[in-house]
Amino acid sequence: MPIWLEKSYPILLLLVAVAIVVSRLPKVDLGHDARFKRRRKLNWIVLGLTYSILYFGRYNLSAIAGELDRSGVLSRRDFNEIDGVGLAVYGIAFLLNGPLADRWGGRTTILLAAGGSAVMNAGMAFAMAHHARTASDGGSDEMLKPALMWLNAANMYFQSFGAVSIVKVNAAWFHVRERGVLGGLFGILISLGLYFSYDWSLQLFRSFGFVAPMWVPAVVLGAMFVASFLVVRDSPSKAGLVDFDTGDATSGQLHADPLKVVVRKLLSQRVIWILVAIEFCSGFLRQAAMKQFRPYAVALDQSQSFVYENWGMLLCVAGILGGVFAGTISDHVFGSRRGPVASILYAGLLAGSIGCWLLLGDPSVGWSIVFMSLCVIGVHGMLSGTATADFGGSKNAGVVTGLIDGFVYLGGATQAAVFALSLPEGPAAKDSANWIAWPVWMMAVALIGLIFCTRVWNARPKAGGGH
Repeated sequence: MPIWLEKSYPILLLLVAVAIVVSRLPKVDLGHDARFKRRRKLNWIVLGLTYSILYFGRYNLSAIAGELDRSGVLSRRDFNEIDGVGLAVYGIAFLLNGPLADRWGGRTTILLAAGGSAVMNAGMAFAMAHHARTASDGGSDEMLKPALMWLNAANMYFQSFGAVSIVKVNAAWFHVRERGVLGGLFGILISLGLYFSYDWSLQLFRSFGFVAPMWVPAVVLGAMFVASFLVVRDSPSKAGLVDFDTGDATSGQLHADPLKVVVRKLLSQRVIWILVAIEFCSGFLRQAAMKQFRPYAVALDQSQSFVYENWGMLLCVAGILGGVFAGTISDHVFGSRRGPVASILYAGLLAGSIGCWLLLGDPSVGWSIVFMSLCVIGVHGMLSGTATADFGGSKNAGVVTGLIDGFVYLGGATQAAVFALSLPEGPAAKDSANWIAWPVWMMAVALIGLIFCTRVWNARPKAGGGH
């Protein structure tokens, strides 16, 4: 049996179980007819799969970072520098791409995301191939790091269209009372993308070398570009159906506000500032857990552990559970409030980071990181995937998602810079005591994020018009 199929079994079984549980939940009946539901599902599936595959082309380099370091191709510090620049570009690009999504529509921007990322991944594959040819001829390739720096930065620019696109499109297709479970599904998409990236990229590297983890995502993203072009539509009316009142912050508005009006509204809302702070912390913790674990395991000779070998699968399972848990209790326990869910998950992040500190050096530390991933993917789906549409409204979802998700990746860039300076290199990395900065930073950031989460416990969007 192919190894990828063997590792897919737990995910497939879990998705079946999730589908059964979600189907048994009380329905939020808003009067949508069967034709509308079928077309919305098709729109959502293709858009969602495109978003998942974007992750395949985003985390593929980090998935093999430990192997690149071990092979002497790219040091861990070089990777953190490349990654930090890419994450900073991603975060800053949101400030431009959010308004573009509101102006051009999510369909156009998801096509830019898939097409642009496909081209940049192909470029990274060429850079890797050139390095391999140079090394085989006994030469030294000084261009690999700068080539990856520029190509990865450009890739992250195009990738930043992904989240704003999916939120922008779905804001027009889902009522605010339907978006909690939608946020859980957003978490599932993230989780599947991480599985593709971390496990498939590692297997591609082991089977075909450094070039394949870049080429395969490029080809698959090209296929999703075509599928999105044929299927995805920005709103029900663009698909030949009737638009409806989504009940969010721009309910009753016919058009998006001018950018300066949106920004003024956002900056005047205390809840938006708190969401920005929470998601900055989420970005730091998300990348600290996902991107530092495998290099840590390689450095401490724990790369044969179950968690290391099945990292993508475990992240996927954890993310699915976190996303479904978050979305379900948001809509069915807390009345579509997002703050209580984020608080519970941040308490889990704090507990997980404490566990990482206590277990540092032991192979079981990986399980603490898996648990943290469950919590942080749940938070990210709930806030970036749902609260942004709630508080920005369907007309301004791109700008709000751009602002909040931009800070997610600025948080990620901050952790890359912090750990590039504070984590050990060379022989010192083999002593777990020298990795203490990793859990200490995560504990501090998780505590700060938890405090902010409690400040939006009762926050709800205010509709701009009648329901």
